[in-house]
Amino acid sequence: MSQTDVLSLPLAASTPMSPDVLQCPHEYNARLRREAPVYRCPHTGIVFVSDYDTVCKVAKDHQTFSNRFGQAMRADTEIDPRLIEAQKEGYPPVDTMLTQDPPLHRRYRGMVNEAFTARRVATLEPAIERVCEELIERFADAGRCEFVEHFAERVPMTVIADQLGVPLTDYELFKRWSDAFVAQLSRLATPDEEVEAVKLIVQFQKYFAAKIEERRADPKDDIISDIVHARFENERPLDIPEMLSILQQLLVAGNETTTHCIAEGILLLIDNPDQHALLKANPDLVTNFTEEVLRLATPTANMWRVATADTEINGVAVQKGGMVQIRFSSADRDEAVFPQPDRLDVTRPNVRSHIAFGHGVHMCIGASLARGELNVAFRVLIEKLDNFTLDCPREELHYAPNALLRGLSNLPIRFTRRAA
Repeated sequence: MSQTDVLSLPLAASTPMSPDVLQCPHEYNARLRREAPVYRCPHTGIVFVSDYDTVCKVAKDHQTFSNRFGQAMRADTEIDPRLIEAQKEGYPPVDTMLTQDPPLHRRYRGMVNEAFTARRVATLEPAIERVCEELIERFADAGRCEFVEHFAERVPMTVIADQLGVPLTDYELFKRWSDAFVAQLSRLATPDEEVEAVKLIVQFQKYFAAKIEERRADPKDDIISDIVHARFENERPLDIPEMLSILQQLLVAGNETTTHCIAEGILLLIDNPDQHALLKANPDLVTNFTEEVLRLATPTANMWRVATADTEINGVAVQKGGMVQIRFSSADRDEAVFPQPDRLDVTRPNVRSHIAFGHGVHMCIGASLARGELNVAFRVLIEKLDNFTLDCPREELHYAPNALLRGLSNLPIRFTRRAA
């Protein structure tokens, strides 16, 4: 069923997690905001929240809408015995930052906050610039590349590998592990894909458990060492499952969302040559462009909450234990906040009002790092390359199917070098 078909039917004829909606959610989200900004899906019972003000209200109310949704994200060990066997080889999942509430959330987060401050990120920017320039030089003379694979994925993965203190020679492993975590988040994986994801996650656990033991004996200036030698509530060290949970979240958050924004940014330049011209004429607008890309891409498109008690959202009842999905990507295109919300405007005055990094106590810990990477990547790309065009028919572009994260799986492009 096409997107047009879905939009011509009653809302109940489809779901916000239908494959066609996941590929292109914006028209469906606009319809939700108009017709049912708080919408209970009759097929799943999930309540979807789509308008800016209500998304912010729910995101801030962690007492009523808990982030402890970890079990809903994990493979169901009661259904497939293969999952039980695969998970026995690894460590049990633990709720730490993403799937934890205050005060524990704040204590876990405080152990790694220092690595992601704006001050720390500023010291990384020269290294990020070198990474971007080196990657561009690998494909610039060819005049074409698969941009996701050769640039958008590699910039943030290189940076987070360096911060974690692990060798970039293991890049392919990190990417496979990150993809496995994302597959679990998707809630769309087949049973075979779930089993494969668990096996890869166990590989991740064994790899990083070994790194943890190395840092116990020989600390380095990296995040793994910081976590190993931190004290929870100034009393006890973290146990290995807690450390692995934090490292898992940093690996995914440190690369997936930035990858998606870099790729989406170039696609937006292809679609908006007038805005590209403005950026070339006024490079100071790159930081505003970054914020517009974050708003329009909102790579963490949606996030789960679990009701801690019987409650309601704008008159829609939610039972205790009920699942709520807050749709950040819809909120960031809310006409009531952002005029002409689907338009790229690198001079948009209120662009920093977006909530692409979330809202409330669970706002993304890596926001400063992501902004730093995006600002540098876009500046270097615009300085070095020009005349971006697609190198495939538009219909061959695909977004990875996922209930929470949204980003291009591929982006073949052509370009020219800019004169020095």
